[in-house]
Amino acid sequence: MNNQSIAFARRIGTDPHEGGRKTVGCDGWRDIWELENGDIAVIGIRVTREVAGRLPATAGCGPDEEVVILPRATILAARDALACLA
Repeated sequence: MNNQSIAFARRIGTDPHEGGRKTVGCDGWRDIWELENGDIAVIGIRVTREVAGRLPATAGCGPDEEVVILPRATILAARDALACLA
């Protein structure tokens, strides 16, 4: 993938800073975005090294991939918007 061509189109779900909420570091938080090409980007907690030896046999993580965790609340907040993408 050409990283220069990645363009964020819209947030999927609620803004984690909505209503003046403070988040970790006051500026970063887990988030889901639709890209202009229709792909999805996630901002989560990187845990690749911590879980590499515990991935299920049918799962793998390539050298250019990361395992990230999104809180359940982030996915639930995006549920309706994600369903509309289908």
